[in-house]
Amino acid sequence: MRLVLSGGWLGREGIYEAKIKRVRFLHSHEELSGSSSGFVVLSYALSSQTLRVPVKASGLPAVIYLELEGFYPLSREPEQVRLTKASSSFSPEGYMHAVRRTKDFIADGVVYQLNLTCRFDFLLEGSPLDLFLQYYRNQPVPYAFFLELEDFYLMSGSMELFLKKKGEIIESRPIKGTAERREELLGSEKDRAENLMITDMVRNDLSRIAMPGSVEVSELFRVEEFRTLFQMYSTVRARTRRSLPEILYETFPPASVVGAPKKKAVEVINQLEPHSRDYYCGAGGLVMGEDFTLSVLIRTAVGSGERLSYYAGAGIVWDSEQEREWEEVLLKTRAFSSL
Repeated sequence: MRLVLSGGWLGREGIYEAKIKRVRFLHSHEELSGSSSGFVVLSYALSSQTLRVPVKASGLPAVIYLELEGFYPLSREPEQVRLTKASSSFSPEGYMHAVRRTKDFIADGVVYQLNLTCRFDFLLEGSPLDLFLQYYRNQPVPYAFFLELEDFYLMSGSMELFLKKKGEIIESRPIKGTAERREELLGSEKDRAENLMITDMVRNDLSRIAMPGSVEVSELFRVEEFRTLFQMYSTVRARTRRSLPEILYETFPPASVVGAPKKKAVEVINQLEPHSRDYYCGAGGLVMGEDFTLSVLIRTAVGSGERLSYYAGAGIVWDSEQEREWEEVLLKTRAFSSL
C-alpha cells in the first residue's frame, strides 16, 4: 500500500510519499461526509449516481479514501522500465467511425460537444512505481500521483484542476484545447469554441452550489506549456458553503471530460465507447477538513501486475476532423507510451 504525490499538491517542489493510516473503499460520494484529512479517488462510474444514467463499470471500488498522517520527501532514482503495446479499445478506423457517429448526434441536436476516449493496453516490464516516476520526469505536472493497493495500482499525470475549495472560495480550471505549438492553439477557432462551451458548463455546475451572484470567469483561453504539448484552460470561481458530497452531486463528472449537455453526453459516451473508463475521467486529490483540491483524472493509467491500461480522448464538435481528433488522442499518449 503506497501513495506517492508530486509536490504541486502540497505547494512544494519534488516528489513526496504519504504515510497512510487507513484505507476505506466506499460505495458513494455521500459517504465522504465528515471525512478527516486524506486523499480521495472517485471513479467515473459515480456518474451513474450523480446523473442517474447507465455507465459501464468494471467492479473497481467507486470511491477510495485514504486517511493520511503526513508526507515525507521521496528520494528514488527510477530504474528502467519498458512498455509494450498489447491492444486498444478502438482501432484508428474504429475511432474515426465513432467520431462520425458523434457528429451525427450533433447534427440531430442530441449533443453539441462530446469527449470521446480510447483505452490503450500495455504490458509492463519493471516496477509500476518506477514507471510513474519516469512518466512524471517525461511530463512534470502539478497533480501527479501514484497509488498502489493490494489488487491494483493507479497513476495519473494530470494537469487539470477539477475543483479547489479554500474557505468559501471554490475554483475550477477546465482544459479544452491541445496542440504541439502555442500559435496553433491560439489560432484555433475550434478549440476556443470548445473551451467556451465547457467553461459555460462549469459556470452552470458551480451556480448550483454557489452563493447567488458569486460565479465569475476570471481567466479565459489561457494557454499553458508542458513538455510534450500545449493546453488551453479557463478559470471559473465562486463562493460556497456547501459540503464536499453536496458539491460533487452537482458537479460530477467533470464537464471537460464528458461533453454538453452533460447528462445526454454521458449517455452517448456509454453507447459509443466499448470500454469502461474506471478511474479515468473521474477525480482525485487531497481533502483537508472542509477544504479540498481535486484534479480531473486525465493522463491516467490503471493496472494489475504486468498489465495496465492508459486512456486518452479528444473533444468532438461539429467541425471536428476525424483524422485530427485521432492525432490528438495519440499526442496525449506520447509522454506515457514513449517510456
